[in-house]
Amino acid sequence: AELQFHIGEHRNFFGRPAWHFRALAQTVDTIRALYPLNDQFDSYTDAVRLTSLQYEMYLRESGEKQDRTWRMDTGETPIPNGVSAARVSPGTRDPLGMLYLLRATDWQKSPEVHTPVFEGRHLYDVQARLAGGASLVTVPAGQFNASPIRVRVFERGRELTDTTFSVWLADDPGRTPVLIEASLPIGTARVELTGRR
Repeated sequence: AELQFHIGEHRNFFGRPAWHFRALAQTVDTIRALYPLNDQFDSYTDAVRLTSLQYEMYLRESGEKQDRTWRMDTGETPIPNGVSAARVSPGTRDPLGMLYLLRATDWQKSPEVHTPVFEGRHLYDVQARLAGGASLVTVPAGQFNASPIRVRVFERGRELTDTTFSVWLADDPGRTPVLIEASLPIGTARVELTGRR
C-alpha cells in the first residue's frame, strides 16, 4: 500500500489557529485488485498546543463507504448543535496530530511524552519515549541518521501488549519520519519513506 502525508494549510478553525493535516492510504498493484482501498484522514490540530480540534475519516474499502467526523469536546468550549462530538480529555490528539507532535518534540530535552489519543473509536493513553541514539536507517528514499521513538498504547490503565509502534525520525530540521514499524492484533506493518515533495 501507499501512504501519503500532507500539511494542507494553516488556517483559522472556528476562531482558533490550526494546522490541517491529511493522510491518504491506498492499496496498489496486485493487492488493489484483491482489496481496493482508498482512505482519507483529516486532522485539524491547534497550531499552538498541537491538540486535536476535529478528526475526520473517509473510508473507501472493497466497495464500502464510511464517512465520520468528530469535533473534540473537552468541556472547555461549547460544541454547536448538530455537530458530532467525541468527549475527550483536555490535551487529546488524534493519530495524525500525534505523529506531528512526535516530530515537534525536542527529544533531547523531553525524552518521554504522555498524551491521550482518540482514533475514531476509542480513547487511549499513549506514551512515547526516545529509544536510543541516532543510527543509520536505509529506506527507498535513501539513508538517514534517524532516532527511534517507541510508542506504547494503554487503555484504562492496561498496556495493549499486542499494539506497539516504533517511529524513526530523521535528524533533519523537519524531523522527517523515515520508518514506522507497527505490531497490531491483525499482524505487523512496516512503512518506509519513498520520497518527499
